[in-house]
Amino acid sequence: MRADLLVRYRMPIVLALLVVATTIVSGGLFARPENLVNVARQISFEALIAFGMTLVIVTGGIDLSVGSLVALTGVVAALAMRALAPLGPVAAIAGGLVAGVAMGGATGSASGLVITRLRLPPFLVTLAAMLIARGAAFILCRGEPIYEGLPSGLVALGRGFVLEGVIGRLLPVPVAVMLVGFALAHALLTRTVFGRSVVAIGSNEEAARLSGIAVARTRLLVYALTGAASGLVGVMNAGKLMAADPKIGEMWELNVIAAVVVGGTSLFGGRGGVPGTLIGALVIGVLNNGLNLLHVQSFWQQVVLGAVILIAAVLDAAMARLGDRS
Repeated sequence: MRADLLVRYRMPIVLALLVVATTIVSGGLFARPENLVNVARQISFEALIAFGMTLVIVTGGIDLSVGSLVALTGVVAALAMRALAPLGPVAAIAGGLVAGVAMGGATGSASGLVITRLRLPPFLVTLAAMLIARGAAFILCRGEPIYEGLPSGLVALGRGFVLEGVIGRLLPVPVAVMLVGFALAHALLTRTVFGRSVVAIGSNEEAARLSGIAVARTRLLVYALTGAASGLVGVMNAGKLMAADPKIGEMWELNVIAAVVVGGTSLFGGRGGVPGTLIGALVIGVLNNGLNLLHVQSFWQQVVLGAVILIAAVLDAAMARLGDRS
């Protein structure tokens, strides 16, 4: 029974120990409310994409294009908002949001369509999509970040707070959006026929096909959802920076995949969950913030983060085997 509990709650235990250790070594700086709010805001963008990535990886796929999609959709949204500026700030922001999410969803759908119709490896297809999206972002904005012409209200999507007049600056808008995304993704994976189909495809694609599951359509949808989540993050990140930068999102795909894997989702498909992904994102966010508070140089941060990801993956595999034996 103890082994079962240890296996089940291994990542929350790791997160709790990391929080305690970071608080101690930082002299209490980590536990300050303003820093905790900052950590939550920092992880919310990549975590929101990671929820979609969880669905992709559970099917046995991968999506390397998400970081580039954040850049592309931010640029598309900014251009749309500038074009719609004469209609007023609300219409401009709404139009930019729709344009960004639609572009992300369309690009994800295109990747999913190529993967399912031509039966090409997801790694290869999404690598190509990553390069195309990054290049398209630079082309659309002519290689320069877009600063001018954005409605001032856009900043609320990236830096605003929910019910600030009531609860103060405790719940950033991106964190609220992330929590809604968490609830929807968790319900989608665990409470719907679509979610059961996702798990079945990752466990045994041929058996899923023989049982009547629409494998191609399900695969296409998980890539479309991940692309749409990337588009939403692209718009919110443009609000945070009050600019659309074609260079933003570089290496985000690795952080997103790391959060999913650290959270216990198997890269071989068939096993994983959204709560674990959220914990994985928190582990990485706490680690990065703690290293920054300790003024650790950036190249050492990469070494430490890589080592922690590898150790977490090894421990997760070891604990899973322990659970199987018990």
